[in-house]
Amino acid sequence: MKIIPCLCLAVLLLASAAPWVTRADDFKPEPGYLSLFNGHDLTGWGYLTNNFDGKTVSDDGRYSAADGILTVHPRTPRLIQKIWTTREFPMDFNLKLEFRAATNADSGIYIREPQLQCRDYLVAGPYKNLKKYLPQDWNQIEITVTNNVAYCTCNGEVLTNALPVPATGPIGFEGDRGQMEYRHIRLKQLP
Repeated sequence: MKIIPCLCLAVLLLASAAPWVTRADDFKPEPGYLSLFNGHDLTGWGYLTNNFDGKTVSDDGRYSAADGILTVHPRTPRLIQKIWTTREFPMDFNLKLEFRAATNADSGIYIREPQLQCRDYLVAGPYKNLKKYLPQDWNQIEITVTNNVAYCTCNGEVLTNALPVPATGPIGFEGDRGQMEYRHIRLKQLP
């Protein structure tokens, strides 16, 4: 008799956990935003000489896509590798994304070419005084580009308010040190 209530509890727990399993793939950007990452594969992304449309892993295994997350995998020996959107963005825009950095991870977000450091900030810097940064948890980066200048925040705290960027170019991510994960990557053209 005691087995049946335990079994029922186990089934109930599994059933209630099921929505969490699919939720990562079901992200829908806010109205007006274009998703730059479909959450399933690397379509729309590649190295400058190729693209990874339909692939879940880059040719060298450095980047992968699964369960709504674009993962930058560590590499030994250390090797810097950059993945880019296959599309360029010449207009003013607002870019939003979330990232999770492993301890001391070092990555970057390329905005038409210039790099915004995206790291385990409190350990790897350069923004060691952030008060809202959540170590080894999801953090939001927001980048607004107007008149070829980027204004960048992490969880609402200013990282830089005057990063000059070229008139056009793709969005990219750097693989440098440690594991980095990105999700909910979306862009809205500004008037």
